[in-house]
Amino acid sequence: MKKNVIVSLADANYFPLLNELIDSIKSFKESENTAICILDAGLTENQKEILYKKVDEIKSAEWDIEVPAFKVKGKEWLKSQVSRAFLPNYFPNYEKYLWIDCDAWVNDWNAINLYFKACEDGKLGITQTMGPGYRVMSKVNWIFGKIASIKSQNFKHAIKSKIGLANARKLAFAPHINIGVFSLEKNSTGWKSWQKNLEQTLKSGNIFGSEGLAINMSVYIDDLETEFLPLNCNWIASNLLPKFDEIENTFVEPFLPNYKIGIMHLAAGIWDGDKDMRIDKDVKIEILSLQNNSISKSLRFGL
Repeated sequence: MKKNVIVSLADANYFPLLNELIDSIKSFKESENTAICILDAGLTENQKEILYKKVDEIKSAEWDIEVPAFKVKGKEWLKSQVSRAFLPNYFPNYEKYLWIDCDAWVNDWNAINLYFKACEDGKLGITQTMGPGYRVMSKVNWIFGKIASIKSQNFKHAIKSKIGLANARKLAFAPHINIGVFSLEKNSTGWKSWQKNLEQTLKSGNIFGSEGLAINMSVYIDDLETEFLPLNCNWIASNLLPKFDEIENTFVEPFLPNYKIGIMHLAAGIWDGDKDMRIDKDVKIEILSLQNNSISKSLRFGL
């Protein structure tokens, strides 16, 4: 019986990315002891037939917290903003859960080991969106040269979600936590904290981003015990491009000591004009190699 599970979600449009994520997981022999489960937010029957040959379970994602229909507007993939906070309800037969967004893929199994280790004893395993090379952490509009109007991601979402000014201020300059990759044990109190906060953020705020704000509240307001993992465990390429090691044929961090990227995450897209690499697999960008060459590369798995 497999004790650990990796879970993701996709609709029909993001199926190619989901399929690549699964292939990246299964490219490691260690994956044989880890279950893969999928939440279906609008996959076609043909797509599910392909997935059934590769994964352990597929369940239909639901609105685990009631959301007004006008907010949904037919975008079933928005269920990912709710259902990921209820993973033990969907797949109850596992002890540790690792969520990976479908627009991410596994480049180094050590990152998977770290996430499953990080969530022991009820802790949340997650990565803050900050690290060497990040030049802007929060946007601020300066008024009269001295007065600042805060535009940080946490603060903006907190104000819109009406969680209270005192709580919004606690989040204003807290390092943002990306919820695209995280781990929790089945019996962790983190699930209840997250669900409680998610109910609050969904009442007034947008669906998209609500789950991220809720987990930031759990960490920075509820003081959920958290194991913060290094940036290469959830490398958001739109924030900072990686480098490529031509000798080892792998993506690495752009600064010394050039650690290997564990999980490559294409959140927010990698753009060439109006073309997003997540949608158009032919999109390539110029990145530097460790061998000081400029090379044209896709950041998608296997390309």
